[in-house]
Amino acid sequence: MGHALPHMYGASSLSYTITEKGTVSIPSSIRKKYGLQKGAKVEFMDTEEGIMIVPVVPIEDLFGADKSRKKLVSEMIREICEERRREASEE
Repeated sequence: MGHALPHMYGASSLSYTITEKGTVSIPSSIRKKYGLQKGAKVEFMDTEEGIMIVPVVPIEDLFGADKSRKKLVSEMIREICEERRREASEE
């Protein structure tokens, strides 16, 4: 996999430094746009295009009053995530 320079992804790309502990700050404008607050979870995904940072949305935020299907939907989402991780690790 080649290494792409940040400016190749468009004019809105931002550049930040990874700290000694391996952390990097998510810019305020990005946090606001995606509703990321202190304690929010994100997942790092290795793709052919580079690293993707994907917000992890609690299942409770995806559904309204119908709690009876929550367990079924949770299992379906878990299976899809596991399948995607397997596919990504095979590449």
